[in-house]
Amino acid sequence: MMTPSRPVGELLRQWRQRRSLSQLDLALRAEVSARHLSFLETGRSSPSREMLLHLAEELDVPLRERNALLVAAGFAPVYSESELEGPQMRAARDAVELVLSGHEPYPALAVDRYWNLVTMNRAVGLLMADIPPELLQPPINVLRLSLHPDGMGSRILNLEQWRTHVLGRLSRQVDTTGDARLAALHDELRAMPIPAGSHGGPQGPDFAGVVIPLRLQTRHGVLSLFSTTTVFGTPVDITLAELAIESFFPADAATGALLRKVAEGSRGGDA
Repeated sequence: MMTPSRPVGELLRQWRQRRSLSQLDLALRAEVSARHLSFLETGRSSPSREMLLHLAEELDVPLRERNALLVAAGFAPVYSESELEGPQMRAARDAVELVLSGHEPYPALAVDRYWNLVTMNRAVGLLMADIPPELLQPPINVLRLSLHPDGMGSRILNLEQWRTHVLGRLSRQVDTTGDARLAALHDELRAMPIPAGSHGGPQGPDFAGVVIPLRLQTRHGVLSLFSTTTVFGTPVDITLAELAIESFFPADAATGALLRKVAEGSRGGDA
């Protein structure tokens, strides 16, 4: 059960400011009077459940934080947080596995809001090969694993470039959610030591100036990959809303050929 830490009006004002909106901007979006919005933020008026959800929608507040707003206003949470392994989530779970398996021989994985690994396809094993077992104990945080000097960090050829990308993406997520746990992860990763000899490295030749590739040295050769993110389109459950699939694609022809060759060798028992 959540316990409100701040008055609901203060939380609303915080979310409005995080979205860089004036009271008038939000009032126009939500089709309410600026005066009424001011009264809600100062506590002179109490929002109804419907008004609170309406404002949260206009402010693009994540589902977890919408529940917190409701609790702060004295209402019960409306968004569930189901176990992914539960029976009611079977269709979503099957959809995730279908996407992951269908993406082979290219790597793809699913992560939660905090970048903890939920599931992955077989091709991800190539990226995680030769990492010490102690770093692979669950929950595996994929961002921590990618930047850790004993993880993938020492094998990323463009580590400075990739590190800047990871920290920037995480910083934007912190701004969007206001999540203190994500902020702590950002600070941890920023303070993580950079392996000696690491350098910026070149971008993939086909994607220079377009996307930032992950250039990773593996036992089979260098992989140059770029990624896309897939999320559920209309979630009303917190678990689904916070689940994301990261799918990696070859940034050059050599990487595509290498991944296909490794997959064929794995099926033949040679990997």
